Amino acid sequence: MGGAGDPSTKPPRPPAAAAEEGEMRADNALHALGFEFIRITAAEVAGRLAVTETCCQPFKMLNGGVSALMAESTASIGAYMASGHRRVAGVQLSINHLRPARLGDVVQAKATPVQLGRNIQYFSYFHNFDLRNESDQTSLQSSISKVWEVQVWREDPSTSECKDLVSSARVTVLVNLSTPDEMASYKEGIKKYSKL
Repeated sequence: MGGAGDPSTKPPRPPAAAAEEGEMRADNALHALGFEFIRITAAEVAGRLAVTETCCQPFKMLNGGVSALMAESTASIGAYMASGHRRVAGVQLSINHLRPARLGDVVQAKATPVQLGRNIQYFSYFHNFDLRNESDQTSLQSSISKVWEVQVWREDPSTSECKDLVSSARVTVLVNLSTPDEMASYKEGIKKYSKL
């Protein structure tokens, strides 16, 4: 068990760029865990996370739910960028936990599209469907699904390079949804993050 001076028992520090109250964050849940975005583009979203007790299951290993959160969040941000800042929604996540990341490790997440563009569609599920929003009776026509692959790697502490594959995921993201007005500030904030 770590004592009061043990850094693994302290809550994660928020990234300096988003520490002020009310300042835009690329993803609030990841931010709360201490996740730091390294790169945000339409072709790749990457970041890193120190595995603290907050992120661990009782056996002092990275909780699989945290890996899933990193996968869906990074893929959704990438799909948001690739869609030209249209609203997106993760609709399917498949993740394999291959190796443990232990308390004190640093993991890197990297999300890349399996194929970018309007050609990635799950015709049997998402092409030419009509989804009605019961509150305003609007419908979505021909929304497109994009598939992103996300890998989480444990870093080698001596080199900060990726060492062991911790988890691998495929995330299907529905794009081209109508964008609510309150998303305007998010769009501007993500544009700032993408210039990291």
